[in-house]
Amino acid sequence: MKHTDIKEVFDKKAFGTSATVCGWVRTSRDSKNVAFLELNDGTSLKHLQIVLDKEKEFPEEAMKLGTSLKVTGEIVEGREGVPEINAAEIAVLGTCPADYPLQKKRHTLEFLRTMPHLRTRTNTFNAVLRVRSVLAEAIHEYFQARNYVYVNTPLITGSDCEGAGEMFQVTTIGYSNEYKNEEEYYANDFFGRRAGLSVSGQLEGEMAAMAMGKIYTFGPSFRAENSNTPKHLAEFWHMEPEIAFAELPDVIEVAEDLLKHVIGTVLEKCPAEMDFFDAHFEKGLKDRLKDLISHEFATVTYTEAIRLLKESGEDFVYPVEWGVDLQTEHERYISEKVFKRAVFVTDYPKEIKSFYMKQNPDGKTVAAVDLLVPGVGEIIGGSEREADYDKLIAAMKERGMNLDLYSDYLDLRKFGSVPHGGFGLGFERLVMYVTGVSNIRDVILFPRTVGSIR
Repeated sequence: MKHTDIKEVFDKKAFGTSATVCGWVRTSRDSKNVAFLELNDGTSLKHLQIVLDKEKEFPEEAMKLGTSLKVTGEIVEGREGVPEINAAEIAVLGTCPADYPLQKKRHTLEFLRTMPHLRTRTNTFNAVLRVRSVLAEAIHEYFQARNYVYVNTPLITGSDCEGAGEMFQVTTIGYSNEYKNEEEYYANDFFGRRAGLSVSGQLEGEMAAMAMGKIYTFGPSFRAENSNTPKHLAEFWHMEPEIAFAELPDVIEVAEDLLKHVIGTVLEKCPAEMDFFDAHFEKGLKDRLKDLISHEFATVTYTEAIRLLKESGEDFVYPVEWGVDLQTEHERYISEKVFKRAVFVTDYPKEIKSFYMKQNPDGKTVAAVDLLVPGVGEIIGGSEREADYDKLIAAMKERGMNLDLYSDYLDLRKFGSVPHGGFGLGFERLVMYVTGVSNIRDVILFPRTVGSIR
């Protein structure tokens, strides 16, 4: 049906003209001569006030929260120059009973998680989804403007990118006692071998980069981790560039430039949403983000970071020694207390990083990098990839990996190998960082976590 987006009514301020808008009733109030509705159609964080002259007849259902309406009337100037509509006609598109769960009171995020199909009608999720949309657009905009090719890597794979085995199995057989062993089971399955949902598009992304030069992937990844924390999802969105003819410093440069671009874009394009998050989720959020993108990011080696942590005098929950993986408390101390800005940590011990990372000349570390930001900790992880065939084979054998599953990947190191690298950015964690929302379940439409598939 023909109608005007509520956002357009606010933007154009075409006072004195007629408009038709559609939306859901968010609040209503009655008085002696007039009634007021606030309508929202999802295009704006602000609600549009509809004024009803009680001398005219309007449907009684129009006053009920959650009801969907089509309203035609004149756009007039309300308080402080804000547009509102004097209703001439109201049509009820969908009625809403009194047990509608989203009433005027402010609901907790935990309560809203019990109704993911309705929580998008709240101010919080209206703002979250709009910021998420703008962030996604900014990511595509950044790479498209710099000659990267957007590729779609497979979601069903026969190899584990991280080598950790935390994959969801894909099968058409399911539970069965008909087979003598795993080999026979998988031989009769759909693909004729074990298959799972992808934990990362990196390996296939590298293959595309070896022809296209610069590529990025942006899509869902799946991790079968039993991690019931505010930072983990079983299904999340993952952005991964792969860059040919690049070494670790090039990867670091792209990561910093990208993050500054997307955050700057959200601050510019979503002022109302960012004001909302600053007021209701994290005081000083906008200043924190502006401060982040206004400074050059620092760089420190893992070895130096461990020294700084050990000499800090802090009583960390997790003890610090060279060779251990950094925990969130360590990452935040480095970024918040030591450097007071975003910081890249490089050259981690090879034992705690993935098999595909380039081995450094010292024989102990790899050319890995994590970006740590104040308030969160790690937000980006990447590396220069190992381009030497023999060194990659040795690293995989050390981990007991089945080389047959990675034959295509190994071929890249035989046929015109080049220095290359890339990184991964968990999209939901970026949305959390930009909005100040503290639980990852509240920045995605339908969260998938341990024991939850609603």
